[in-house]
Amino acid sequence: MKLQTVYLGLSKAHAKPSQAFRPLSRPQFLPLRPYGFQLPSALYARLLSSETRSAIDKAIASAPVVLFMKGTPETPQCGFSRASIQILGLQGVDPKKFVAFNVLEDLELRQGIKEYSDWPTIPQLYLDKEFVGGCDILMSMHQNGELAKMLEDKGVLVAAD
Repeated sequence: MKLQTVYLGLSKAHAKPSQAFRPLSRPQFLPLRPYGFQLPSALYARLLSSETRSAIDKAIASAPVVLFMKGTPETPQCGFSRASIQILGLQGVDPKKFVAFNVLEDLELRQGIKEYSDWPTIPQLYLDKEFVGGCDILMSMHQNGELAKMLEDKGVLVAAD
């Protein structure tokens, strides 16, 4: 990608016709885009291959509670994935209604899920095919009771004896 620039102006000394083509000793240029430029999220969907989109659709439909994480529920590979698993455990999610996908095993899945959900971080939780959020959202919902109510409403908790 070429960095576009805008010329801020010449001093009066450089504006004279006789000196117009003389190189500036200290050019003053300003980049139009910041160095961390990212494509708008609407363009990400175009970058996601149809095969990857189809695979993610299947994964999300495979269970009522789906977590895309780093590692496995038994051996999480990052603190955020570990916290997400602990929250789901504390809430009492039924293991028969839960599935986790290790994004570290598949680079295309790891990038694809970010584009699919338009969410930049992993882990990501889906409940009945709807994106809920990442670890920070889960933590907040857990603390204020919203997650417990949502999981109960969807019927994905272990039945009380």
